[in-house]
Amino acid sequence: MMETMRRFRRAAAVLIVWMAVAGIAQAASGPWEQPAAALAEKIAAILGPGQARLTLRNLSSIPAAEIPVIRRLLEDDLHARGLTLAGEQSANAIRVTLSESARARLWVAEIAEGNVTQIAMVELEGAGEHPVAAAGGLTLRRQALFRTPDQVLAALEVENGLVVVEPEEVVLYLRTPNGWRELTRTSIGQKQPLPRDPRALVTKEAGGSRFRAWLAGEQCEGSLPLGNGEVACHASDDPWPIPSFESNLATVGAFYNPARNFFTGVVAPSVGAELPRFYTSSWIPRSAGGAALLIAAIDGKTEIVETGTLKPLSGTRDWGSDLALLNSGCGSGWQIVTSGSGEAAGDSLRAFELPALEAVPASAPVQLNGTVTALSPAPDLRSAVAILAARNGEYEVDRVTALCN
Repeated sequence: MMETMRRFRRAAAVLIVWMAVAGIAQAASGPWEQPAAALAEKIAAILGPGQARLTLRNLSSIPAAEIPVIRRLLEDDLHARGLTLAGEQSANAIRVTLSESARARLWVAEIAEGNVTQIAMVELEGAGEHPVAAAGGLTLRRQALFRTPDQVLAALEVENGLVVVEPEEVVLYLRTPNGWRELTRTSIGQKQPLPRDPRALVTKEAGGSRFRAWLAGEQCEGSLPLGNGEVACHASDDPWPIPSFESNLATVGAFYNPARNFFTGVVAPSVGAELPRFYTSSWIPRSAGGAALLIAAIDGKTEIVETGTLKPLSGTRDWGSDLALLNSGCGSGWQIVTSGSGEAAGDSLRAFELPALEAVPASAPVQLNGTVTALSPAPDLRSAVAILAARNGEYEVDRVTALCN
């Protein structure tokens, strides 16, 4: 009888411990059960029963301790739907990325069957309650410099004025106590139709005595400071300079496709790697020394070239096609300011740091009442110039700076 009672007590103790552990596990997995089940359902609808290998990466602010819980839920839900998780021998692959923006968390599954890849996505409810953690501690500040009803492709703030590149003209403005005064307009003399969403770049030459504007198949230049307003333009297929933090890198240029609105991927001199076609690029300093080339490719990916090798950069899902290097002095000292991906109702600007091969938010996003159409660094790299197509139809030239928190 006594032995029976002891066995009963042991069984009861084990049951109590098991129930406590189960309760803790259920509480820990609670927030992730629904999105895990929803994503597994979409994956199974694509793959059907069979084998696949599963990888999971976290690019969100979800704590690392939660990732094993999420992985276990996904594994259980996939198994319940007839999918067996296998090793590297499986021809099918499921790559799940946990990402987020300032607006929402998004779980994305890339489902590869041989050479075919399909995408499944689940947006989490209540994601706005989980702000993205920022590293570096800075605040972006945007100051409107100039507004016009005419389309602006690029702009350069100079000591006594503003150089504005429009689709067909270069316009010089002088700064006066009463605001901007138009100094002169010079026809660019385009010999061919401009592509949709044309791009331009205007730079300050070394020594600061001249500016140069780059457009599709054309090049213009004028003297600084703005005075007589003379601007000369001519046809040109020279490569456009890639913005840089070192003068010895300023000799590298990228060839622009005048019939489209992107760069061909050919740069001179070569950087040692075959580049994809891209919208914008910038040289950036690396923490270990040296420099790397950052590019926003036309397929939406952001990649980096280091030591002659092209590498993917994670954490850039919400990046748009425009970026600029900023020497803020905050955090690591250098940041990349990027536009939003265009998936939201309104565009935004945000600063990131690149400690390795992952972009880490360094500021909260600055929401905009319009769309960023161009973003370029100021000559001293202490600020950036953003061109905004506002919702009221006007174009706005903004100066973007950073304040350390």
